[in-house]
Amino acid sequence: MQHRNLNVASLIRHARVVHGDTEVVGAQATGTFVRTNWQGIDEKARGLAACLLKSGVRSGDRVASIAWNSMEHLELYFATTAAGTVLHTINPRLHAEQIEYLLDHGGSRILFIDQSLLPLVTASLDQRKELQRVVVFGAGSGEPLPHPCVRYEDFLSLSDEALEEWPDVDESAASLLCYTSGTTGNPKGVLYSQRSVVLHAYGACSADGLAISARDSILLLAPMFHVNAWGAPFYAAMAGSKLVLPGRALDPASVLSLLEKEGCTYSLAVPTVWFSILDYAVSKQSEVEARNLQLERVMIGGASVSKNLIARMKDILGVRVLHSWGMTETSPVATVSRPSRKHLGYSEAELITLRTSPGRPLFGIELQIEAESGKPAPRDGVSAGKLKVRGNWVAAAYFGRDEPATDTDGWFDTGDIARISSDGFLHLTDRAKDVIKSGGEWISSVDLENTAAGHPSVAEAAVVGVFHEKWQERPILLLRLRPDMKVTRDEMLNYLTDKVARWWLPDDVIVVESLPHSATGKILKRELREHYKDHLIS
Repeated sequence: MQHRNLNVASLIRHARVVHGDTEVVGAQATGTFVRTNWQGIDEKARGLAACLLKSGVRSGDRVASIAWNSMEHLELYFATTAAGTVLHTINPRLHAEQIEYLLDHGGSRILFIDQSLLPLVTASLDQRKELQRVVVFGAGSGEPLPHPCVRYEDFLSLSDEALEEWPDVDESAASLLCYTSGTTGNPKGVLYSQRSVVLHAYGACSADGLAISARDSILLLAPMFHVNAWGAPFYAAMAGSKLVLPGRALDPASVLSLLEKEGCTYSLAVPTVWFSILDYAVSKQSEVEARNLQLERVMIGGASVSKNLIARMKDILGVRVLHSWGMTETSPVATVSRPSRKHLGYSEAELITLRTSPGRPLFGIELQIEAESGKPAPRDGVSAGKLKVRGNWVAAAYFGRDEPATDTDGWFDTGDIARISSDGFLHLTDRAKDVIKSGGEWISSVDLENTAAGHPSVAEAAVVGVFHEKWQERPILLLRLRPDMKVTRDEMLNYLTDKVARWWLPDDVIVVESLPHSATGKILKRELREHYKDHLIS
């Protein structure tokens, strides 16, 4: 049999040849939308790739981006990965120091950034000696830009000719670099191979995965800076789906308008996005009912999905929820909750309960629960233990580190505690570390505690995540003060404001006489979570 490299070039080439006239729609910085198709994306990407080569970027070099979901960002996605260079996406929601760390650690010599996000890096550009160029999306022709910034349109003039055809990049070569959220120390980089990206796309397109097809119109709400928008640009190209890129306008009215106007059948986002859309839909019931929505299903990841959310999505918007689990180290989609044949006779209530599980692993992914003994726990839906994963799109090591990220049998420890039922359905029960997941984004309790403890009045700090109706989980900060010292809630929040990301700021600050400790001196956070679990419920 023939052997052909599984690479990103094969995806965009297929989209061009077989689905070239299928639309791709993207928002611009002005709020207007531009329209092209997969053939147009391929042409622009080959032109951009030629400019990157002209600028000195070579195979294996990293090219960084800090950008929203836009046409230009999509062009960059394929211009880099299909040509054999590496796209390094950076989350603009991270704290400035973390963004600087990622730029340094990733080692990119060129950065593409939206003009609205330029202030995130402007102050440190002089310190980034390795950055030879900063290319700005959406900058007007009359607007001055700091050195070494250039407008995207000007950068595209570096080469008069596009690549005639994509190179046949070896499937083991690197394609994308994504970093974890840095919940325990600095973020860690995961370097995806060409092969892993294609296999991940195959899994997503499968019928028991997300069932993506050429009939779909995809509204891409998951950020392209967050684990490659969960792989959507690549599986959309594989299937030849219509792709809609909303830019920054993610308010419910704009989202619902796009869903209707572009005939979207599928979308993907964290629960927080859907909660806001549902609340808006209830408040504007007659307006929403008048819309001709073709939305059939949505993928929800990044946080747990409740029965209430699944039921409301069906009752209010008439859509089916595909609950999924994954992480940066799994590219990220590893499981999808889809009923099996045995569930055909289930009632609607039983199916809703079933879909609260993140589901079964896709082919190419294996899951294992490790008991305290170090041996595999039984798949009985009751026995809990460390969740481990291995597969064709699972990290083997972290970028820039020599040591493996897996055990000797290739299992990666996810840091989660879970159960697996006899029919393969995953049930997450706890987290091994005390990170907090708020609206699909991780918050490090340790980093927040250490920062708060730097205040001169604080003797000891503890951060725990408690239930929040909109964000699922939010941090609260508990403080034991030094003798005769005082600090108010507002004073502490002001102290933290310029030291952590704004969305990390705790929703409440509580001064306590003492904090509970274990025999080894560790703060008993489980007791705190239980005691304060309803603290933010109004």
